[in-house]
Amino acid sequence: MRMSRYFMPVLRETPKEAEIVSHQLMLRTGMVKQASAGIYSWLPLGYRVLMKIDRIVREEQNRAGAIEVLMPTIQSADLWRQSGRYEAYGKEMLRISDRHEREMLYGPTNEELITSIFRDGLKSYKDMPRNLYHIQWKFRDEVRPRFGVMRGREFLMKDAYSFDLTPEAGRMSYNRMFTSYLRTFARMGLKAIPMAAPAVHSRSHPRTRCTSPSARSRGSSAGWYRPRSSSARWCRSHSLPASADSPRGS
Repeated sequence: MRMSRYFMPVLRETPKEAEIVSHQLMLRTGMVKQASAGIYSWLPLGYRVLMKIDRIVREEQNRAGAIEVLMPTIQSADLWRQSGRYEAYGKEMLRISDRHEREMLYGPTNEELITSIFRDGLKSYKDMPRNLYHIQWKFRDEVRPRFGVMRGREFLMKDAYSFDLTPEAGRMSYNRMFTSYLRTFARMGLKAIPMAAPAVHSRSHPRTRCTSPSARSRGSSAGWYRPRSSSARWCRSHSLPASADSPRGS
């Protein structure tokens, strides 16, 4: 398409709220536009980039043997009460009620729902191991959203959950994801440094930036990936299940 017919609302000046270079450039080149605190519209140029990243992630997950599903953004509060996390999750969870006064929530993660799906569909131990993943929008009500899409309240995230019979099989699933993540970063031209993540219940870095979902909900050990950057404030984690029949999210 000719540039004269394209929609790319560039900015002459750097917005005051943009603290780091990536945020400044994404706003000035018309990749994204802020809708409210921590929430962004992806404009045509930015959306093209986002979909390319989506394609790379999906291809590497498929290559690792994961099977794609798509779960809803809105979940029932009852599932979260079964796991004991509905009250424990804190103010970052967006809680809502439908017209029938049923308690719902905008999913910040999907351990409860994927476990319910797999539990109901499991017929035999021969159905394991399985690794299910999806790419879906999430919402976590950050106390202080900043750095643009790097630490927003609404974000597109890939979750993968493995179901294994033994701790050894769980570690094999973990290692496949470990390799998949390194391949994913390499294809994007990023040098990512794997790091061991401490099992901390801090919410100082939500959205597994870089501790809480792994420590809170995913398992006994977790890994970070820190891309080399002058403002390397973000890292992605995946974790190893605490027991053989637990889902492992990444």
